[in-house]
Amino acid sequence: MTTTVKHDKAIGRYLYLTIDDIEYRVYYEESGQGIPLLVQHTAGCDGRQYRHLLEDEEITSNFRVIAWDLPYHGRSLPPLSVKWWEQDYNLTQGFFMKFVVGLADALGCEDAVYMGSSMGGNLAPDLALHYPGKFRAVVGLEAALHSPGYYLDYWFHPEISNDAKPAAMYSLTSPTAPEVGRRETTWVYSQGSPPVFKGDLHYYSVEHDLRDTAKEIDTSKTAVYVLNGEYDFATTPEEGQALADQIDGAKIFPMPGLGHFPMSEDPAQFFRCIKPVLWEIRDSVIPAKALAAAN
Repeated sequence: MTTTVKHDKAIGRYLYLTIDDIEYRVYYEESGQGIPLLVQHTAGCDGRQYRHLLEDEEITSNFRVIAWDLPYHGRSLPPLSVKWWEQDYNLTQGFFMKFVVGLADALGCEDAVYMGSSMGGNLAPDLALHYPGKFRAVVGLEAALHSPGYYLDYWFHPEISNDAKPAAMYSLTSPTAPEVGRRETTWVYSQGSPPVFKGDLHYYSVEHDLRDTAKEIDTSKTAVYVLNGEYDFATTPEEGQALADQIDGAKIFPMPGLGHFPMSEDPAQFFRCIKPVLWEIRDSVIPAKALAAAN
């Protein structure tokens, strides 16, 4: 008797990455071939948010999609050489950028595209500013110049149930998204380590601040795209527009019918919004190479 076994396309494995003399065991999944597309999850979550992207035939026929769990998230455990239980977890901008750049280098991702959402979205313009030309393009989903006010003890407090985080995240999803997508998004949030969501918001809400420096981003070296969901009240479309307005050459695309977690709450609608952006990036001249040729 022959049994048919169904598998996803994505393949997962662990990579050892050393940052600031500390070795991290990092879980990642990848699928497809072509231009490397590195995708960063939101605060307090993990790479499962991108599982639909990893399976899309059109995207994976053109892009090598790589999704990971940031250290301390999902299947990427805390490092063995650090007494992490004796210190507060706070994600810093410096570490965050070094991690993404180091991961890209370790996986041989040349002329790659970076895309992230929420804290990952805010990292997109930070990478364009601090690592010009490292990525051919960065895509900021739910991104803003500055996202103050979210680094709160409320997110890690003995009197607050761990159910509070997924409930709050549910309110950030689109009311028009399929219920199964909204529930899956919050299900993943319910599994995060209690201090990690608050610690991620240290980068998102304290260190990320491009109000005075966004104008220094050179889109001739790294193309910048900004997309914010219609129903995202944490980083509104107006905030995305304000970010794009400060970056000469940045492009902004609307995401109607979507909230703060477009890739997981309503993948079908997200694909309608993101594919034109990805095809434009695929078909465009790499900014850094074009600049080098001109010189």
